[in-house]
This record gives sequence, C-alpha cells and structure tokens, in this order.
Amino acid sequence: MTRALIFDVDGVLVDGYHARPDGQTWEEELLIQLGIDHKRFRDEFIYEIFIKKVVVGQTALIDALDRRLPSFGYKGSSMAFAQHWVARNSRPNTELLEDIRRLKAKADIRLYLATNQDHARAQWLWQTLGLCELFDEMFYSARARAMKPTDTFFNFAAARMGPQSEMPLFFDDTQKVVEGARNFGWESVLFSSNDDFRFHPWIKDRL
Repeated sequence: MTRALIFDVDGVLVDGYHARPDGQTWEEELLIQLGIDHKRFRDEFIYEIFIKKVVVGQTALIDALDRRLPSFGYKGSSMAFAQHWVARNSRPNTELLEDIRRLKAKADIRLYLATNQDHARAQWLWQTLGLCELFDEMFYSARARAMKPTDTFFNFAAARMGPQSEMPLFFDDTQKVVEGARNFGWESVLFSSNDDFRFHPWIKDRL
C-alpha cells in the first residue's frame, strides 16, 4: 500500500513570490533594474494577462511578453527577461528537500507536485532546478488548464495519480488552497515552516 505525498512549490519547496522584510519584492527589484514600472507591470501584465491567460495555458509566456514588454519601455529580449524572471524567485528549501529525499527511498511513498505555474517556469523548475530527480510527476495549472483550488485542477491531478488506497497528503502555504484540497478529499496541511512537515504524525514516523 502506497501513499501519495503532494507539495506546492512556491512558499514550500522554494522561496518564491515572497516580499523581503523591507517590503520590496524580487519582482519589483528586477523590474526597477530593467527600467520597467513595476506597478504598471503588475496591473497590466500580471493581473490582466499572466494570471488570466498564461498560468492557465491559454497563452505562452514568451508570446505574452513579446506583445506587452515594448509598451513598458523594455527594448531587450523577451527570452532574456523570462530567464531572469524564473531564476530570481527559485531558491530551493534545501532542508525540506533533503527530508523529502529521505522519504523517496521508502517503497510505500509516491512524490508529486501540485502548483500554479505557466509552462515555461514549470519546465524550468522540473529540469533546471532538478525537481524531476526527486518527484514522480508535476501537476501544474497551465497543463491542467485550471488553477488551484478548483476541482478541475484537483481532478486533473487525481486522474493522473490513479486510484489511491490511502488519502493523499498535501502541503500548501495558502489557506484557500488547503481548504479546497481538503474539500476534494485530500488530507491537507497549511505549510508555514518545515516543522509543519517534519512533525506531521505520519511523516514523523518515517523520517
């Protein structure tokens, strides 16, 4: 009998999309360096195009950047911009990943990712960051054509994991997503630190 362990990426496995203590985010820092108004980029690209189109797989990131970056005064390469973007917010949570690596050796555990990502960053996380070496599969929003915490996303993941003999165990740093997964039938834990993983009773018995 095996159990599926499922992890969010940003805020759990990597430190991404988080404000620094001084209030300036990685995104603002990058955009300022590139001469782009970060508020306009947020309002006109992130909220209007990236979340609504790119993260759910309707538009490719590079296509969206090609169309919109010139309006922000950026004259460089969209490919270079995308590479800077994905690399800036992907610092691995090495302690947690090491704990997960210890669990991978056990025959009764399968490891999965469940994350809201566009295709480009998902591939970067999987291949360049090397999450493919640890996890069996990545379920992400652009691939599912739906974001967490919709049932469409969870159904996509469940169908690809196949029948489960034990309730999947899911770790995510967003309360709304945790509640959505719980309503779907997964055991879900709100992740705020590595201790939320390490001291979960089922995990603690296996580490």
